[in-house]
Amino acid sequence: MTISLLAPLKETMHAISSGLLAPTIAVLLLLVACVVFELGGLVVEIWQERRNTRVDVPALLDSLQKTNKGEVQSLIENSGLLRRQKLALMEMVSHSGLPAAPYQALARRLLATEELHYVRITNRTDLIARLGPMFGLMATLIPLGPGLIALGQGDPKGLADSLLTAFDATVTGLAAAGVAFFISRQRKRWYEDYLSSLEALLEGILEVFGVGRRAEEQGKA
Repeated sequence: MTISLLAPLKETMHAISSGLLAPTIAVLLLLVACVVFELGGLVVEIWQERRNTRVDVPALLDSLQKTNKGEVQSLIENSGLLRRQKLALMEMVSHSGLPAAPYQALARRLLATEELHYVRITNRTDLIARLGPMFGLMATLIPLGPGLIALGQGDPKGLADSLLTAFDATVTGLAAAGVAFFISRQRKRWYEDYLSSLEALLEGILEVFGVGRRAEEQGKA
């Protein structure tokens, strides 16, 4: 009785497993395509943003403190900062007429926006680094069933084809995950440095445009 109940369940499970092979391989190939795209994006970032050019943040902060308020915008534009960093700082300069409390809130908002932007970028490769081995393992195990059946039926060619598919899936999944992990680590190292620099510069802008205004507001009070 038990065997008769298990037989259709096993057949159903085998049908599901066999049917998942093609979608799993398709997802693996999609992950590889995404990794190639992200690797190209990494190269573009290196080229466009001049990653090898480092800005002397302490010197720039010192220049901000010594520069006339009307020249701050020109100083930021001529610096070697990244485009997004310049845009955030220019946003602060353009709203320099705000009261002290909203001005500080704007600085926090700009920093949080940049953090979210960079988290979204790194999340893509983090996801690939996690999914690559999972789908690689699935595409490795699924062909082993037909391979073992082929072995039991004395079909070495069928076994060889199944093992080849399994090994190819393992290598593909691990390769995609490895490259994605490298991209994520490299970008996170960059972005942490960029965000810390931006935070320091935002604080500098707050000092340039905010301290005097706070003193005026306290005097009026």
